[in-house]
Amino acid sequence: MPDIKDILAKARPREHSIRICVAGDLAAEYDRLQAELSAVSTWQPQSMAEENPSAAIAERMAELQEQMKDAEVEFTFRALGAKAWSDLVAEHPGKTPDEAWDAETLAPALVSACAVDPAMTPAEVDELFEALNVGQRQQLIDAAWQVNGEATAVPFSLHASAILASRTDGK
Repeated sequence: MPDIKDILAKARPREHSIRICVAGDLAAEYDRLQAELSAVSTWQPQSMAEENPSAAIAERMAELQEQMKDAEVEFTFRALGAKAWSDLVAEHPGKTPDEAWDAETLAPALVSACAVDPAMTPAEVDELFEALNVGQRQQLIDAAWQVNGEATAVPFSLHASAILASRTDGK
């Protein structure tokens, strides 16, 4: 049996990272081009000299995909300890006796408290939330909840396992 001191020496808070594209303008342009591409999907040339407009649209969409990848930001969250979690929940009491906490105020506070890279103050979270859409805000909130609520088990990846099983170099 391991000694508790050995366990404590190995124990680290759970971390979780997500990536979010913060360039909403690029996403809007991509959506516009997707609609444009759909509109020309039945295009038929009227002469041999005409070029299919789909190619130029698809090329621009590919450029935008790269720009959107470049505009992705990684957010890393770290689980709070038991006392920090309890204190944070106590700072955001429910509006009724049936609510353990106020989900509206706890969620952004949790994002701020758990964000380690980049670290964010509550005011910075509020400012970021003003720039993001509902889905993006929810991704950040979910990541902060997940890092505090999910058990940490040894992960398994079927894809990675298949790659390793198919290797012929004997490693």
